[in-house]
Amino acid sequence: MLGIGGYFLRAADPAALGAWYRDCLGLDADEHGLWRQEAGPTVFATFASGTDYLGPRDQQTMLNFRVRDLEAMLAQLRAKGADVAEETQEMDGVGRFGWVTDPEGNRIELWQPA
Repeated sequence: MLGIGGYFLRAADPAALGAWYRDCLGLDADEHGLWRQEAGPTVFATFASGTDYLGPRDQQTMLNFRVRDLEAMLAQLRAKGADVAEETQEMDGVGRFGWVTDPEGNRIELWQPA
């Protein structure tokens, strides 16, 4: 295995949700969804089925994006009217985390690595 090749979301309005990821998060994917991201760490972790960490219980996975500046990204999202969680979290040696919920109700984690 070489790495994660894609992440796919169901959406009531796929075009609108794709535009939200482009306009709010800066995810610059082409017409086929291809996004050339920077090299860096990827975390693959499992959680207990009863966890609230991933968002609503019917959300089985959570997308995590690495960001350069967590505070700047959260401010950018708030300025665009996104549903940004007030709390952030810091893990020694790992980095800082914040969360936003997309227009379809999917909780997304933003990670500024240490």
